[in-house]
Amino acid sequence: MKRLYLIFSIVLCLSALVFFSVMSFFSSKQNTGNQPPVQIEGISVFYPKAEEVISSPLGVVGVVNGGGWIGFEGQVGTVKLEDEDGNELASGILKAKGEWMQEVINFETTLSFVSQKEQNGKLIFYNENPSGEEERNKTFVLPIKLPKMETMQVSVFFGKYGEDECENVSEIKRIVQKTQTPARSALEELLIGPYIKENTEYFTNINSGVKIQSLIIENGVAKVDFSKELDENVAGSCRVLGIREQIEKTLKQFATVQSVVISIDGEVDEILQP
Repeated sequence: MKRLYLIFSIVLCLSALVFFSVMSFFSSKQNTGNQPPVQIEGISVFYPKAEEVISSPLGVVGVVNGGGWIGFEGQVGTVKLEDEDGNELASGILKAKGEWMQEVINFETTLSFVSQKEQNGKLIFYNENPSGEEERNKTFVLPIKLPKMETMQVSVFFGKYGEDECENVSEIKRIVQKTQTPARSALEELLIGPYIKENTEYFTNINSGVKIQSLIIENGVAKVDFSKELDENVAGSCRVLGIREQIEKTLKQFATVQSVVISIDGEVDEILQP
């Protein structure tokens, strides 16, 4: 009896060992998605992953660390999203997070795009090259998957160069992914700022890195709470007026909004002071 018990115990232990070895193998396979995708010297893109199906707005996050990939005046380069036919769907500036005068620089940007069908696509990263010398140009291509999207049109409001009045903002139409929360989608487009092709004509008073923490629309009042970046280093009554006007005009395009209450981390009264 003791011998049978011993044999049974050994078999049980071996079975458990095999089970946990198999589970560990599959777990390691699944965790490979947490690793950076294929990269080249000087740049790593943490999100999105290679061959991942992306959605809009798309947050792009990564790091540069030399090899021709450098920071200059708060940015480390640009990125372009193309469909499988080579059509440009979106582009953005890779903004440095924190200090840019160092070798290792984290970056981020947000791209808004529309895809009419399921298809292959790619993100093309271009380094910052203040020298202008062609031999210093670097690129990195990240393959992704694009979904088929239903779309809608929203308006965003930006300052326009040459306009004198602080609160004089101009409307730009944007085609975005259809959603049940169009007001939030419009605000997200506003926070992205002018596209690269619009930079020479339009500007935003709103800091980069601002996040929408909540948006509630009740009885004609839109209450929107932003992250602390909205108020960082904001000085002057003109800029404050511009920020408020951009946000309010963007929300008041919707019939459900007659007035807007802006807050930062829940604070209303002490924010956005000249």
